Amino acid sequence: MNTMKFISLFESLTHSSLKDCFTLGDRLVFVVKQGEMGKAIGKGGANIKKLERVLKRKVRIIEFNPDMLIFIQNVVYPSKVKEIKEEDGIVTIIPPDSQTRGYLIGKSAVNLRNTEMVVKRYFELKEIKVV
Repeated sequence: MNTMKFISLFESLTHSSLKDCFTLGDRLVFVVKQGEMGKAIGKGGANIKKLERVLKRKVRIIEFNPDMLIFIQNVVYPSKVKEIKEEDGIVTIIPPDSQTRGYLIGKSAVNLRNTEMVVKRYFELKEIKVV
């Protein structure tokens, strides 16, 4: 029931089309349809700030893409990625430096497992590796 309220509030505030909404840890994640990211964020991030103020929790917006590798890039944004490869259901992310690698994996691999969970909602996937 709460999810429906979040979706309704998001669409009325941002005037953008939403594909999905779910909770990831303490964050509320909204997945917008392809091409709707600019509208969802708003000028200078105004829509995100307004949503966070109204919902009293952190918000994350991800743009959906039917291409799994581009979608993964959208999920890990703003982290830069040198290359993403997929082979037999195993996706390998190659970051440009060790600092980015550490962030993508996260403490106790939390960030990596969260990324994996989000991607598995839409695509067949065995696992994601960061090398």
